[in-house]
Amino acid sequence: MDRRNGRPPQLLRQDGEENWVRRLLAVGRSLTSELDRGVVLERVLETARQMTGARYAALGILNAEHTGLESFLTSGLDDRERAQIGDLPRGRGVLGVLIDHPQTLRLSDVSGHSESYGFPAGHPVMRSFLGVPIVIRGHVWGNLYLTEKAGGDFTERDEEATVLLAGWAAIAIDNAMMYEFSEARRREAERTTRGLEMTRDVAVAIGTDVDLGRVLELVAKRGRALVEARSSLIWLRDGDELVAYACAGDIDEGLLGTRKELAGCVPGQVVSTRLPMRLTQRSPLPGIASVGPGSAGAQSALLVPMVSRGHAVGVLIAFDSTGDTDGLREEDEQLLLTFAASAANAVTLAQSVESDRLRGALAATEAERGRWARELHDETLQRLAGLRLQLAATLSDEEDLQHTRSAVGDAVAELGSEIEGLRAIISDLRPPALDDLGLLAATESLVDRYRDRGQHEIDSDLQMLTREERGGRLDPGFESTVYRLVQEALTNASKHSHAGSVHLVIHESSDGITVDVSDDGCGFDTGSTAEGFGLVGMRERVSLTGGTLKVTSGAGGTRVLACMPPPPLDAHV
Repeated sequence: MDRRNGRPPQLLRQDGEENWVRRLLAVGRSLTSELDRGVVLERVLETARQMTGARYAALGILNAEHTGLESFLTSGLDDRERAQIGDLPRGRGVLGVLIDHPQTLRLSDVSGHSESYGFPAGHPVMRSFLGVPIVIRGHVWGNLYLTEKAGGDFTERDEEATVLLAGWAAIAIDNAMMYEFSEARRREAERTTRGLEMTRDVAVAIGTDVDLGRVLELVAKRGRALVEARSSLIWLRDGDELVAYACAGDIDEGLLGTRKELAGCVPGQVVSTRLPMRLTQRSPLPGIASVGPGSAGAQSALLVPMVSRGHAVGVLIAFDSTGDTDGLREEDEQLLLTFAASAANAVTLAQSVESDRLRGALAATEAERGRWARELHDETLQRLAGLRLQLAATLSDEEDLQHTRSAVGDAVAELGSEIEGLRAIISDLRPPALDDLGLLAATESLVDRYRDRGQHEIDSDLQMLTREERGGRLDPGFESTVYRLVQEALTNASKHSHAGSVHLVIHESSDGITVDVSDDGCGFDTGSTAEGFGLVGMRERVSLTGGTLKVTSGAGGTRVLACMPPPPLDAHV
């Protein structure tokens, strides 16, 4: 374009029909090879000006009702001229003539037309006019307007070229719109597939891991990725409160654990109504800042309820879109709503498993307490009561000094025995060696005590890493888990299996710890009496480490095999 006079050079000159047609074909190929609608429209306007020598070109796109212009694109106007014009035309006056009568209109002076409204103050001078409709698949899609031809009026050749250009433009615009539609469908299919994959991931995770914290972390990450959000946050309902449980993306994890009253807050409203909510800075709804952690600086937020079996267990929130869109859209809402429903089922299952674990742990604890109570009552208490009666009878015999001495001697021996019994009980409850010397020494001491009882032979193979090899001492809770497993297995072998020999193996490596206890006793029915042998507590302890416990029992004996992942180290040592 020649910027010195503001007029484009002539693309088509009166230099032969063959050259003219060849140039038109080149224009057609150029337009129809482009699939970006914005680029197509811009190229149509520039090409129209070049073909005809028009100083200004415009393209009016009709609204859905074909009663006016939905949008109006221009070429040839600079920023100052656009500012002076003000609001763009909406399809009245001469422009409206082409809307009502979609056929070519060529005028020497547009202001002389009977439908002309004139131009606003500051509008550039526009006299000659050429308007051509753009028809796509039999329907008028818009109009191409050209004004102020260099050197005079638009000619028949200009009109013919513009009509041909409008035809090429119709094909190119239709192709671009079809491409946009197919791309939108492709993206929708990809998003749907991604949603199914993420829902599958949550389902698979539930099949292998029902830890509530890990499930919620997975849901937060997958939900954020699903709608391409900057960050995500999960509130779970806890009575009349909401608790910030998990997050992903640009949110400070230190804010987790924050509590809000269910009544009166935006997430609580979503939970109560079980209806999604979209918030923006321009929304008349409550401000984004009222959503809670993660909302600082957010421009938009999408809140969807997590509903399982008609009960809202929480709310999943996505903040801001990382894509090119202006905030989170309606399709994001539908996608996240569907995902949240599947996630809610996963959360409900994890909560149920967690409750069952807690009930199991409490039951195991109560059973263990009951066992200690029975031992203290049936053995220690009864023997102390008998000792008391013996001493009382001795005190009443004032003449037989020899008998008194003998009775006192027996009482001292009996008290010594009871003291040892109490020490054994105390050691069973929490052996001092476990705290003072560590797991290996405490386990060796436990095995020695069972050997001293002489009920059966115990063959032990304890292969544990040193503190230096491990990089520190084991976490006390993990040490207690391994100790209790061995203790319970040896107790079962002594009291229930009536075994002649027991084989104990503990093997620790960088891959984890394995505890394997087998005996040659009579076995038991794991389907009906396992609960009575303390297996509930054993399973609970192993499960909390993320490991697995397998118990097999039959006429040939019993085997307890626990496989646990690499244990945590004691953070206080």
